[in-house]
Amino acid sequence: MKSKSIFLLLLYFLFLSSCRKSNYEVPYEEVIIYNGAGTGTVTWTSDQDYVLEGLVFVNEGQTLTIEPGTVIRAKTGQAENASALIVARGGKIIAQGTATNPIIFTVEGDNLKGSIPIESQGLWGGLILLGNAPLNVSGNEAIIEGIPINEPRGLYGGDDPDDNSGILQYVSIRHGGTNIGEGNEINGLTLGGVGSGTTIDHIEVISNADDGIEFFGGTVNCKYIAVAYCGDDAFDFDMGYQGKGQYWLAIQGENQGNLVAELDGSPSHPSAKPYTMPQIYNLTALGHGTSKAGELISFRTNAAGSFINSIFVNQENGIELEYNKETSNSLEQWQRGNIKLEGNTFFNIANNEAQHIFKITGDEPETSVQNEWQNYFESASNLVANPNFIALDPPYNLYPTSELSSPVIPGDDFFDQVDYRGAFKNQNWLLGWSLLSREGIIDMP
Repeated sequence: MKSKSIFLLLLYFLFLSSCRKSNYEVPYEEVIIYNGAGTGTVTWTSDQDYVLEGLVFVNEGQTLTIEPGTVIRAKTGQAENASALIVARGGKIIAQGTATNPIIFTVEGDNLKGSIPIESQGLWGGLILLGNAPLNVSGNEAIIEGIPINEPRGLYGGDDPDDNSGILQYVSIRHGGTNIGEGNEINGLTLGGVGSGTTIDHIEVISNADDGIEFFGGTVNCKYIAVAYCGDDAFDFDMGYQGKGQYWLAIQGENQGNLVAELDGSPSHPSAKPYTMPQIYNLTALGHGTSKAGELISFRTNAAGSFINSIFVNQENGIELEYNKETSNSLEQWQRGNIKLEGNTFFNIANNEAQHIFKITGDEPETSVQNEWQNYFESASNLVANPNFIALDPPYNLYPTSELSSPVIPGDDFFDQVDYRGAFKNQNWLLGWSLLSREGIIDMP
């Protein structure tokens, strides 16, 4: 009887082996299954393959450490079958990859050698970090989008702008954006109420079905960020986000995606504080082309912010401010000096006509105000000029060959004091670790 059982067991394993020959399977795996206890305080190591199944939480008080070179794959599935990793408020993630050994989040079945086309979207959820930093909503607390509203670990926000949710460095997040129902999609990287004590740099989001990175309030600062081929916006800011960013890259697929950056205020009260007000320096943005309608950047519902020393190419329209006669609005934010668009270069946008790159939407303000907004383009050292880099089709070379000096010097210790526009000059900070580099999408010296 015992020998017969062993024989049947061997047949079973032979059967499984024969079924898997045509599909990529991780050689060995530890399936992380969603449960109420969360991951616990644990280290995921680079010699082990991991598969996320369902919503996997790092609970309050727990710390998930991920070694350089670790690959985390997620099972496919929509709605209640969605898979994602969520660091709950009070939890931490320490994911410190390196330039030679990045940490990769992708879908199950990705052999990292081309088995998943680079522009494949919505195959799993994404990475969500939640913290205790301020929001501009009543009670200073909200439930994050992308997970069920009855999940208590989805709450975020608080009163600690210096809150620390951990470290993300040299991390590539690929092919996410599962829709859990009613248009409630998961962003590639979601940052909800994440504080400035959190370290985020050298992050890549590839082909997410929704936004690349969305900032829901909070104060976290980010350097060396790349978002490419996403279905909606590259970057989305709302609910009072007041962090800083430098050296960012946005690449939209031809006739795909929406805005390079969407900025919104409070969903319920336009005059709520803190205002949404990111400060972004040295962004390079490749739009989705001029044959598809859309703006580069939109300021709505009293949102403010700064985009400085940046390069924007290949989009039908430029930057819009929303004006509403009845309530607080983004045009008024510009008049108060809370919106700054300085030292930027635009090319192949709005027919290269400077007077049409900046525009006002919504209600029509007085002619004098419209004229002031149009004149601001030149007075703030913005240019219509060809940066002379290859940006229409990959491989992209994003080193400007024309001299585009930076007229605006940051007055903050977070920002490097550089003398150029755009995300690149002397260093290709994507080299080696990113999928954009490894697939030859970015071709720079």
